[in-house]
Amino acid sequence: MAIKNTIFLWYDGTALDAARFYAKTFPDSTVGAVRRAPGDYPNGKQGDVLTVEFTVVGISCVGLNGGPEFKHNQAFSFQIATDDQGETDRLWNAIVNNGGEEGQCGWCKDRWGVSWQVTPRTLIAAISDRDPAAAKRAFEAMMRMKKIDIAAIEAARRGA
Repeated sequence: MAIKNTIFLWYDGTALDAARFYAKTFPDSTVGAVRRAPGDYPNGKQGDVLTVEFTVVGISCVGLNGGPEFKHNQAFSFQIATDDQGETDRLWNAIVNNGGEEGQCGWCKDRWGVSWQVTPRTLIAAISDRDPAAAKRAFEAMMRMKKIDIAAIEAARRGA
């Protein structure tokens, strides 16, 4: 049997809601099996949604409705590489405008507390530029941003 890696995320009763949001927001994302508790447990009752299998941009995940004990934080995030400003804006706005919150440098959190990095490929190329001065200018421009502005990153890279 082949080994399979699955991201396991803890939710406070909202795993199915989160999985449905991810499936409608991100490409190559789906909701799979929904498993209900076969008996009562500390934070739920028999028949409550216990786990949800879902895929986020091709990554296998399981959401557990484990209760309020553990919260998501920035130590774990999904990084979503985007191709253009339209895609960057659409994904950022979907996350932030659905009860989420903005962070710095392309980071944001969804309403469940999961952190996301909405990262244009242009940004990665700019801060990896062979010209150290161009990379530094792009990096410094990024450090002043919340949602990444591709045109501003490109301008900084050029020294404009």
